[in-house]
Amino acid sequence: MMFQKVCKRNKFRITDVFVGILMLWGVGQFNHTAIAQVDSLSSSEILSLSTPVFELSVDKRSQTAVSLSPVVDPQFNYTTGEWAEVRKGDGFYQLGDINLKVRQKGASQWVSYSSAAHRSPVESLNHEGNGVLTAAKLSNSLSKDIALEITRFWESKNGNLVLRFELKNKNSEPIEVGALGIPMIFNNILHEKHLDEVHAENVFFDPYIGMDAGYLQAVRLSGEGPVLLVLPHEKTPFEAYRPLLDDPMPRGITFEGFHEWMVHSKAYAENEWQEADPWNRPTSMVLAPGETYSVGVEFVLADNVQNIEETLIKHHKPVAIGFPGYVLPQDVQGSLFLTYEKEIRSIDVEPEGALVVKKVGTTSHGWDKYAVNGVIWGRARLSVTYTDGTVQTINYKVIKPESEVVADNGHFLLTEQWFDKKNDPFGRAPSVISYDYEKKEKITQDSRAWIAGLSDEGGAGSWLNAIMKQLVQPDPEEVAKMEDFVNQTMWGGIQYSIGEHKYGVRKSLFYYEPDSMPEGTYSDEVNYKTWAAWSKEAAETVGRSYNYPHVAAAHWVMYRLARNYNGLVTQRAWEWYLENAFHTAIAMVEQAPYYAQFGQMEGTIFILVLEDLKREGWTELAQKLESTMRKRAEHWASLNYPFGSEMPWDSTGQEEVYMWSKYFGFDEKASITLNAILAYMPTIPHWGYNGCARRYWDFLFGGKLSRVERQIHHYGSALNAIPVLHAFKEVPDNLYLLRVGYGGLMGALSNITKDGFAPCAFHSFPSTLRNDGISGDYGPGFFGYAVNTASFLVMHDEFGWISMGGNIINEAEWITMELTTAARSKVFIAPAGVELSLDAGKFKTVSFHPESGEIKIVLDSRNEYTPKAFLQVKFTGDSENGEYKVLKYSKNDRGIYSIPLKKKERTVRVLKGI
Repeated sequence: MMFQKVCKRNKFRITDVFVGILMLWGVGQFNHTAIAQVDSLSSSEILSLSTPVFELSVDKRSQTAVSLSPVVDPQFNYTTGEWAEVRKGDGFYQLGDINLKVRQKGASQWVSYSSAAHRSPVESLNHEGNGVLTAAKLSNSLSKDIALEITRFWESKNGNLVLRFELKNKNSEPIEVGALGIPMIFNNILHEKHLDEVHAENVFFDPYIGMDAGYLQAVRLSGEGPVLLVLPHEKTPFEAYRPLLDDPMPRGITFEGFHEWMVHSKAYAENEWQEADPWNRPTSMVLAPGETYSVGVEFVLADNVQNIEETLIKHHKPVAIGFPGYVLPQDVQGSLFLTYEKEIRSIDVEPEGALVVKKVGTTSHGWDKYAVNGVIWGRARLSVTYTDGTVQTINYKVIKPESEVVADNGHFLLTEQWFDKKNDPFGRAPSVISYDYEKKEKITQDSRAWIAGLSDEGGAGSWLNAIMKQLVQPDPEEVAKMEDFVNQTMWGGIQYSIGEHKYGVRKSLFYYEPDSMPEGTYSDEVNYKTWAAWSKEAAETVGRSYNYPHVAAAHWVMYRLARNYNGLVTQRAWEWYLENAFHTAIAMVEQAPYYAQFGQMEGTIFILVLEDLKREGWTELAQKLESTMRKRAEHWASLNYPFGSEMPWDSTGQEEVYMWSKYFGFDEKASITLNAILAYMPTIPHWGYNGCARRYWDFLFGGKLSRVERQIHHYGSALNAIPVLHAFKEVPDNLYLLRVGYGGLMGALSNITKDGFAPCAFHSFPSTLRNDGISGDYGPGFFGYAVNTASFLVMHDEFGWISMGGNIINEAEWITMELTTAARSKVFIAPAGVELSLDAGKFKTVSFHPESGEIKIVLDSRNEYTPKAFLQVKFTGDSENGEYKVLKYSKNDRGIYSIPLKKKERTVRVLKGI
């Protein structure tokens, strides 16, 4: 295979392996000979400048940045300087450029201008004092008919670097600036590098589109070292974030593209973006004749990614921290903490009444605390105005209570997406099949075979979602349907049940082979002349390891339901499902060995299977699975950055790499992995970006609107939340980890529609800002939610008692939390270092006594399928002080507490040191 020729273990160069794919979608490809890394420009072409914090080099002709390096690490360049020779022509954006749309006051048409469009030497200005490093008029790089005189300044302010523009109306009539953008050009070009190189040399950047409180963070892929923060200078609101699609650098899997910080966006909102609901209210600026208007951004450093907010406060910027985050279920009492050196003048909510916000106190260090309740389902914007006129916006997503979201999702999957067509020529019935929400119809044909073929993430996504839903919230009718799917369609169809490939998982049930199928099988409206329209032979292959975790998860869920509930699973015994989960894991390594060398999305499932094999006393199988997985983990431990995949760069393997590294005690590799995750998974006061793990190409493979674009809460969010929350439980005083992980966890639910449809992701381009139209590869994200959903109780020195996934209903002698998650099956009490989890049954409330450490839990009453609760107690605290045990109950042969339930609620005590 082409990828096998390019890649040698993890030491491969990041070449756009799938250039053919990208060409099919009109994305373009890198010219391997024309675009290559080059040395920087010659010294005679460079002007070197410095501040106490930064070293800056600019191209003398354009005075745009060639390099921007921290003084503490002068070898590191945040900008695209290594591509300077290639990117110095017309149209290539640089840090220091400006984009505009203007019109004479009263005119209807906007006229566009860009300093990057036609490069000509700028007019350098003499400058003295006031911290100016260099200045230039940009008239030569702009059209002669522009009514504005624009001057650019590179300045030093308080030791930091400022990029500032002055716009002067040189006409006798007022001029309206309807769009003003400052391109944010940092080095996210990963092409033709090893993973070791990109983690050391490249950055990813994430926006907080929060008006005057907005900022951009540029973090090295390793997650280590100083973080570059781009802050508003004076009054330069971060109103919108526009992709620079006209930059000639072709976007693809190795290059996400660039964006610009938009100060004003009214002109786009009226035209290109008129179908979208913007993050912030679009504005413009009217300049009177002779009036000058100044905007700019300031560059500062945070010493690490977890100290970004501390750095913002130091630089006099407003900071907001919300719990449980910014995806807010309607039954959850949220809280919002705000700090700024000025008082709050007003707080406004749009749409009106979408949120109820009430001040409830002030912390010891002056943070204002607000209670926030979600009322109206959908997006909501909170605008905080301070007494100095500073405006901060916080974007929330209000959802139904988690239990309702998950129930609606299950109902939609098992009704609207239930495919039971008899005599389907591809053997796909019964199943939960992909769905087009815009057309309101099942997808039975697609040019991408996997979408209609029930395998790969894009085809397995819906049935994986449906079966993982039963782990969270089992419904007897839905379980019965999924039993039929597993035993009739998955086993013997998607997964081979006999022959040399037994337990192997095929790439697709659907394929394109018109000569061997009855006339009329394939629609003339679908373009099957693509590489993705696999033949029968290609569809039947078993070499793609990423298909195996989905199937293993299905077997494992059926095992758990059969083992822990009475009469819920009827067609097979629990032993059969657990054994098949084991064989699926082994088959992945044996039948798909090449890709199995990489971390798998949902790879956590193999640890869950292993743990259950051990509990059941199946020692021989457990030892074989453990030894098989150890070999993979040892390989990862030998690499600096073991995050390869079938893609040149990916954010899905880190989950499994981290989990096995922790399991086998490779703590250094686990730490490296966690840092890499935190580099592309920020915490930001915006529901779309908070906990949003970076993915930007899967709309090509699993979406309807197909383009390279940052995806809002694609499955990477909830999958990467698994290691982040695991890490938090080991260091329960690190609130940053909890905030990032919980943001990713709730990201899995954020895009589910009111009637329960789950799309592959939300489109971030400001021209769209809506869900994608098909279900695609949503399922792995719900897997992350299902195995990781939990309630957290935390005591913080500044913010007091905090609950995530529950409401604190009492803060007296006992701290009592009422659970609000859909499962209500897992609680982590951070001060005690204890996790309580139920394999059957549900918690109603959990109470913690801080002084004694005692825990009281209230369990729901029994039902037909749940006569007993099965409780596990995991202790991560100091074992020398005694572990926690359940009073009056003993463990069963699996090491789990078996608690008979009653017709009414039952209270159970969990004590320390008994």
